[in-house]
Amino acid sequence: MRRPSRPTLRRYAVLAALLSSLAVLVPDAGTAATQAVLVKYQHAEGVALEDDMVWILGVGSDARPGEDMTRTRGDALQLVGMNTRTGAATSIGIPRDSYVSIPGFGSDRINASLAYGGPQLLGETVGELTGIEPDYVLVTRFPYFEQMVDDIGGITVRNPTAFADDNLKDNGFPAGRIRLDGYDAMAFSRIRHDLPGGDFDRSANQQRVLAGIQARIAQRVDQPGFIDRGVLTVLEHTDTDLSPAELFRLAHVVAQVRPGRITGCVVHGSFADVGGASVVLPYTADARRYGDDARKDAVISRC
Repeated sequence: MRRPSRPTLRRYAVLAALLSSLAVLVPDAGTAATQAVLVKYQHAEGVALEDDMVWILGVGSDARPGEDMTRTRGDALQLVGMNTRTGAATSIGIPRDSYVSIPGFGSDRINASLAYGGPQLLGETVGELTGIEPDYVLVTRFPYFEQMVDDIGGITVRNPTAFADDNLKDNGFPAGRIRLDGYDAMAFSRIRHDLPGGDFDRSANQQRVLAGIQARIAQRVDQPGFIDRGVLTVLEHTDTDLSPAELFRLAHVVAQVRPGRITGCVVHGSFADVGGASVVLPYTADARRYGDDARKDAVISRC
């Protein structure tokens, strides 16, 4: 098999920026158990599909040790689209507390759909909100994410506002350009209570972490063995129903993404109290606009 060219290897780094928890380009973190699940979403008949587009829904699982990561509440929801023709890519960030209609289960936070019906129901619920059903759903554990960031040597992000959290990071994160190790990257992605925009700012921070991962991997992608170890990590730690041929196709889709053609928006909304619980009432018109804008070309013109 012909070895990929250097420019192609650099483009593979974009996968980490879009789907960092899959860890395609990182060394083996030394974790023996399955740390990620990648499944094909079963579209209903009549759903319009764009041949040039691939959509992957990435979600972090709150599963504790011994729990099924695909049947617990999810976190860090990012719907990622890639255009195989132009190399454009985009992400739609969805706050986990978004209060939406879950098919067959009434209304609840959107992350509950993973617990109710697994990746298929989560994909269907996200499709109801954005107008886009994913082609694949990726679920990962947070400890694997932390180890991945440590293994690539940490990342750098630009933090627009200082914030802290008594449980995850009591000394907090200062504003400006900051360095994050694996634990700090996880905390930076999950804290919301001290952020002015709460869930919305948290989702935006998740996208900043993804960008930081992409930048760090771009620095290391030419190191001997870096790509090979990362691919082996995925094969060892990911449970998937995809065939090797389909995984190979996804790798080619990622290889076509151009770093300069990545856009992304977060679905905003209003805060409310439902049954004593704080939730987000998403601006569904905006969510649909993002989906309509990106559906055919993986480009969101404005947030």
